[in-house]
Amino acid sequence: MRISFTFGADVREMQGKGASRRLRHTGKVPAILYGAREDPQALILDQQNLLTMIADERFYSSIVRLKIGERTQEAIIKDVQMHPAKNVVVHVDLQRVVENETIRIRLPIHFRGESVSPGVKTQGGVVSHMRADVEVSCLPKDLPEFLALDLSDMSLNDTKFLADIPLPAGVSIPELTQRNAPVVSIHAPRAEEPEPVAAEAAAAVPAEGAAPAVAGAPGAPGAAPAAAPGAAPAAPGAPAAAGEAKKGGEKKEAAPARKEGGKK
Repeated sequence: MRISFTFGADVREMQGKGASRRLRHTGKVPAILYGAREDPQALILDQQNLLTMIADERFYSSIVRLKIGERTQEAIIKDVQMHPAKNVVVHVDLQRVVENETIRIRLPIHFRGESVSPGVKTQGGVVSHMRADVEVSCLPKDLPEFLALDLSDMSLNDTKFLADIPLPAGVSIPELTQRNAPVVSIHAPRAEEPEPVAAEAAAAVPAEGAAPAVAGAPGAPGAAPAAAPGAAPAAPGAPAAAGEAKKGGEKKEAAPARKEGGKK
């Protein structure tokens, strides 16, 4: 029987919501131990010790050893309830383990060979994981640490199912009696939607603090081009645009400016 974690536990005498709340305020965690045809037993675990262990993936897929007073008890973790807003364990459920009785526990699936599979390496596919773990049934002595699934032979649009996971001797997947669910697939990447052009969006909205464009002003839509620096103002009655094309392709010269105060 593989034991990965060993930690102490105290018997919990007081039960109820109020007693559990007081325990949490003192850095303790209420827990319950059940199974093996024995009465459930209320326990107290240490919060800081528990936070260190739950960060390890093996904590959920291994047999742990509880030291309750002067006796020891092997168990598996069935449920860990966390606070919705804090990194605090609220409650733990444990199931007793008996050497000759089958246990059911969830094991993580480790995926191997993704980067070298033809579907990813040469066909540009993307790996999609539908399952990260699966429940298995076995005797305590046959319990593996994890299940491994090789993807190195997968091509684009291939899918692997629960039945494709290699199982050690004495280990079975109860879900296979009902359905063979997909576990992982390789598919073509989605086409990205075109992003809006930033220049068009900026042109539609005037800059902050800028004055609104006035019709006829230089730079406004439909405004005539500004006159060259130093050019004389156009005389009244002169053509609207000096440089307007004449017949035969010749250009009309701008009319000379009328001087004021000249000789009569």
